[in-house]
Amino acid sequence: MDDKSNKLLLVPVLTVLFVMIGYQYICPAGSTSCRFGNGEGLPFSKYPADVKRESPNPDGLRSKFNFTRDDLERHVEFDIKGEDVIVFLHIQKTGGTTFGRHLVRNIHLERPCDCRSGQKKCTCHRPSRAESWLFSRFSTGWSCGLHADWTELTSCVPAVMNKKQKKDAPPQRRNFYYITLLRDPVSRYLSEWKHVQRGATWKTALHMCDGRPPTPDELPACYSSEDWTGVSLQEFMACPSNLANNRQTRMLADLSLVGCYNLSSMSEERRADLLLSSAKRNLRRMAFFGLTEFQRKTQFLFERTFGLHFISAFTQINGTRAAGVTVGTSTRRRIEELNALDVQLYEYARELFLRRVQYCHQMERQEVRDRRREQRRKMKARQQEGEEREDAEEEIGIMREAEDVTGVTEDYSSQVVRW
Repeated sequence: MDDKSNKLLLVPVLTVLFVMIGYQYICPAGSTSCRFGNGEGLPFSKYPADVKRESPNPDGLRSKFNFTRDDLERHVEFDIKGEDVIVFLHIQKTGGTTFGRHLVRNIHLERPCDCRSGQKKCTCHRPSRAESWLFSRFSTGWSCGLHADWTELTSCVPAVMNKKQKKDAPPQRRNFYYITLLRDPVSRYLSEWKHVQRGATWKTALHMCDGRPPTPDELPACYSSEDWTGVSLQEFMACPSNLANNRQTRMLADLSLVGCYNLSSMSEERRADLLLSSAKRNLRRMAFFGLTEFQRKTQFLFERTFGLHFISAFTQINGTRAAGVTVGTSTRRRIEELNALDVQLYEYARELFLRRVQYCHQMERQEVRDRRREQRRKMKARQQEGEEREDAEEEIGIMREAEDVTGVTEDYSSQVVRW
């Protein structure tokens, strides 16, 4: 009886020992792959906790915005010989000067832009006629005003392009593809401050909206002298009418929606909401936009969008004047407060930009797979055609042999009859 009970006790003891040995083998000491408390990393989970799952988002970003496929898919059948025009919206201190030079000097074209030494503008004509396919600072100049924004360009560019054609020619219906560059708001703000500190003013900017410029009451000057040379950062931030504040959002938004520069037309909160939503919408609908912080990706996305290719690769330059400015935590926080709309816009733009780049790479890989699949299909078809040809030739050979045999038999039979 005691032997029987001992045997019964031995079974569960051995079972427990087996489970413990197995657990130590699967989950060695120090491992993070067998945590049961929070449901992560179960012993036989497909995704153990110490193995980082491949993120479906670019750069491991968590998705904050619901972008559709139409938002991500950007491919323009740009007809440089037809009526298509690229319009570059140049926002101050976003690297637009460098990018603008790329557009006129660094694109492989059938008829390259004519850029002559000593001249600020280049002639960028279509291959078939003397008409510009590019509307930018370095091609057509500031035809709609110095650093014209979205509101100014959309109402001005068509009229300017029609003026440039022959007087007896009928007005043409062109396709305008707007492009721009954005930059991290704090870096851009500091860069603009340093630029103004050296004497830049942009006083000749028109700021046209609904057919008129802003009044001095609507847009008071931040300084009374010729320029703002030597301005400190604290003075720069203290001016409430400083256009450096939220510049990117304002320049991309439709200012007609908020009464242009008349701040009394609605509440500050309502105005901010309308500006930001309008800037996001316009940015999303643009044919292309790039980010200063991602030069190579910007080049890739432009080439993929328009089917135009640059001769030399873009260079990422991080040693800017803004990068050399050290600001404290409180000052940085104040700059972010002054540019709260730009901070939100840039967050939106960054994710949209990286997702578009990711989508383009996915499409490229899909195109490679499709080409390989088509090559295999053609090769298989050729092999099958060759086999069918061999079978047909073999069948013809058999038939000929049969005809030869039949002919010999007939000759022999006729001889027998004669005999």
